[in-house]
Amino acid sequence: MEREEGYEGFVHVYTGSGKGKTTAAIGIAMRMVGAGGKVLFMQFMKGQAYSEQKILKNMAPDLIWEAIGKPFFVAKEGTISEEDLASYGDGIVVFPPGEPPQIYVDMVADGFERAAAAMASGEYDMVVLDEINCAMYFELISSETVLEWIRNKAKKTEVILTGRMAPPEIIEAADLVTEMKEVKHYFASKGITSRKGVEN
Repeated sequence: MEREEGYEGFVHVYTGSGKGKTTAAIGIAMRMVGAGGKVLFMQFMKGQAYSEQKILKNMAPDLIWEAIGKPFFVAKEGTISEEDLASYGDGIVVFPPGEPPQIYVDMVADGFERAAAAMASGEYDMVVLDEINCAMYFELISSETVLEWIRNKAKKTEVILTGRMAPPEIIEAADLVTEMKEVKHYFASKGITSRKGVEN
């Protein structure tokens, strides 16, 4: 995509406890593709069970999508309530702090290596690292590693990082930070779980 002289790609962070972080990233990715840009959309910590993935992987030749995840979630001991834990059933692996499942660490490292190369290459106008903030929080990748590659990104490449619990050093390094704040959610008030086409 042709850029005006002096164009600089910025680093965005979409974080917070409220709904809409991935949704916002999908929206800006579609806007970039619509403007003639090329996008890498990489979803960390997500298996291939989300409805948006059916569209993202076939939407346009210039939107490259990949999910880096297993069909189970991970969480550190003490970070998830008993009620939430029960709702996951067998779909969650809980690990002691500092001891994340090696299979997940290796998978995130492999995916991030590809994402980092894309950020540095200049081939992509935008690289979306969906749920990378959660991956850092759950110790699957260090914030130092992510920061190093953000600093090494091609000048014109826009980078989007999503997920709850963005580390302070990531927030400090970003050019734009949006916090999605939950004011009210039907999960809690009505006891409704994830709904196809809205949450997954």
